[in-house]
Amino acid sequence: MNGLYQPFKNFDFKNDKCFLSGDAFATPLTSVNVLPDWLLSMANLTGNEQIKLLDESIRTYKSLVVPCNVTVSDQFVSPLEDRVALAFGKGYAGVSALPEIDLFNWIGKFMYSILYIEMQGAIRLQQLSGDGMNMSQGLMHKFGNLHIMLQSIYREVVFEDFTPWSILVVPLEEKETAFSFRDEINTLTFSLKFKDFGIIACLQDNGTNKRYHQELVDSIQGKKLSEQQFEEVAARFFYSAYLFNRLPEYTIMPVEDTIYIDAMPLKGTLNKALFDVWAHKTYAQVLENFWKPWGHTLFEIIKNPTAPMSYFDEPFLPAAG
Repeated sequence: MNGLYQPFKNFDFKNDKCFLSGDAFATPLTSVNVLPDWLLSMANLTGNEQIKLLDESIRTYKSLVVPCNVTVSDQFVSPLEDRVALAFGKGYAGVSALPEIDLFNWIGKFMYSILYIEMQGAIRLQQLSGDGMNMSQGLMHKFGNLHIMLQSIYREVVFEDFTPWSILVVPLEEKETAFSFRDEINTLTFSLKFKDFGIIACLQDNGTNKRYHQELVDSIQGKKLSEQQFEEVAARFFYSAYLFNRLPEYTIMPVEDTIYIDAMPLKGTLNKALFDVWAHKTYAQVLENFWKPWGHTLFEIIKNPTAPMSYFDEPFLPAAG
């Protein structure tokens, strides 16, 4: 198992290898649901709910599956699902007590599975040639790094003195929030709300987005948020992840059965800030989308161009350019 399986090198998205481990185990393949049965059941979903993929195809939740080695599925993926299911069952108290690596692996597995299916669609539409040349090298690099980090689901991965992600788990005022999620594949950003908790995650930023919003994060510590407040925080992270202008680089070293990952400094040689300039107007457009259920118009949100609408008394907005 010493070598690294790197699906983006040969565009391995043909359902003939384990999506996670390649051919690391000599056992047959099975299918793993992207949205696990326990989650559909807990959220009172039928599995017939629909999701639109980037190739414009409409798929039901339960039709989204990826190939997984039986050993990996039984011995590693299922126990991870069990831990997350147990935590979700207990609501905020359970989810906030989960090790962040479990949340990272669970969200990462979900997003990588969606990506795996999106890649198949792109190859089918011939938007991607076999060597993937029409996909930005930067994106392939980022997705490939995420895949290597997700190997920690079934083998030991050591992050040397850094955390590759920003994860925020917050309590919600509403005890029975309906399940919903959103994801942005290009920036590997994800949010989910359910029951009495919300989760926001940036999977490949070395903790930078959380530090960028540190004042806001500190101010809401332990406070129960309304759904509007949660969506406002999520909108900030989704927008800043888009403004984040570095492609994190890592030194990756497999030694026997362990993968050691060290982060290169993000500063690099560029003499510019880690984030492009925050623009209130663009942020307001993101917010309008996140606040759709409450019907706030862009005009209303940006009525005061220097202070967009906020559900927080003290918004702690980043300085705009």
